[in-house]
Amino acid sequence: MSATPNKTALVVSAHSADFVWRAGGAIALHARQGYDVHIVCLSFGERGESAKMWRKGPGMTEEIVKAGRRQEAEAAAEVLGATVEFFDIGDYPMRADTETLFRLADVFRRVQPEFVLSHSLKDPYNYDHPLATHLAQEARIIAQAEGYKPGEKIVGAPPVYSFEPHQPEQCEWKPDVLLDITEVWDKKYAAIQCMAGQEHLWEYYTRVALQRGVQAKRNIGITSKKDIVYAEGYQSIFPRVTENLG
Repeated sequence: MSATPNKTALVVSAHSADFVWRAGGAIALHARQGYDVHIVCLSFGERGESAKMWRKGPGMTEEIVKAGRRQEAEAAAEVLGATVEFFDIGDYPMRADTETLFRLADVFRRVQPEFVLSHSLKDPYNYDHPLATHLAQEARIIAQAEGYKPGEKIVGAPPVYSFEPHQPEQCEWKPDVLLDITEVWDKKYAAIQCMAGQEHLWEYYTRVALQRGVQAKRNIGITSKKDIVYAEGYQSIFPRVTENLG
């Protein structure tokens, strides 16, 4: 008798570090709970998010930067307990054609995720981020369609959550889920430290996690015995279907 397969989750990250800053805790937490978490990095962030590498000298090339970013992301994914693949569709600007859309739909079919994490639907500071989410949303719809590659197992209706953008107020992002990541903060911070090319963000996202931890603690009540220190915020795109409101 075959073993019951693990539950799965899919993270669609615009650049090779986004999944670490914004969803590293969720990835590590669900991996610890037995989920198979798979990450798709649409781009290495080789142009717009690799300034430290480009400043190393005139001998730096885009291929060298990509290789460095890949190494960082693979190391971070391993720390978090996830698998990762790279589409390498470029950044600044990022553009996705129909082939890329179908490629991502095929990932949805293969992974069969219980839930999906991606970026906010708006981000005036970085157009690559909402593009990634819209691509993930459309791929999800295609993967649900019986007429796309008939005979394959379709995807159900996995909930989609937008992780926290760098400046949420400007992105019209408002969290309705606060996820306690205290027990896996060491994993997330270790993954953060893999991102040597963006060391200036290490402290920033530590502060974000602490702030969301304070809010999470407040929302479960001061009498709760649960000691929440670190948390991540998420905004659900679709309504939650439930049998009770407890």
